[in-house]
Amino acid sequence: MAGIIAILKRYRLLLLTGVILGLLYLFWRPIGIKAADISMFSLKQMALVIPPIFVLLGLLDVWVPRETMVKYMGEGSGLTGIVLAVILGSAAAGPLYGAFPVAGVFMKKGASFSNIMIFIGAWSTTKVPMLLFEASALGAKFAVTRLLIDIPGIILIGYILNKIVSGKEKEQIYEGAKKLAA
Repeated sequence: MAGIIAILKRYRLLLLTGVILGLLYLFWRPIGIKAADISMFSLKQMALVIPPIFVLLGLLDVWVPRETMVKYMGEGSGLTGIVLAVILGSAAAGPLYGAFPVAGVFMKKGASFSNIMIFIGAWSTTKVPMLLFEASALGAKFAVTRLLIDIPGIILIGYILNKIVSGKEKEQIYEGAKKLAA
């Protein structure tokens, strides 16, 4: 019985969403059908994106020793850590929600908080496919200008967040990442 209650607590938002979709379907059928279609489309999209990300995470976890991650992206990694965070984030494919499991593995491996923030910022802003699209649709000058403005901004935000977030909060974030990765 305690196991069932724990499962219900863990998935309460999903269950609540299902109930709301059911009510929409019963009382406002066209809106309920549209909401269910959108939900199914989103689930299909995630089902296509998440498995490859977790395969890559498993490989990263096995192939990259913690000492290597600390050396190149940990505290004191300096410009090397920043450049790696920007390159890894920019080369990534997939939606932003894919960045968070990767960031969790980086945390587990000892990457610094500022480099993780830079990685997430780069993933959300400086992806290579987006840059290529912008260059073709809006011109190379626009794409390069945006990139040259975004990269320093991302780095600045990463360091500001590193200063704003307390050591205790960072410890809690890292502990949460370790629990999820275990």
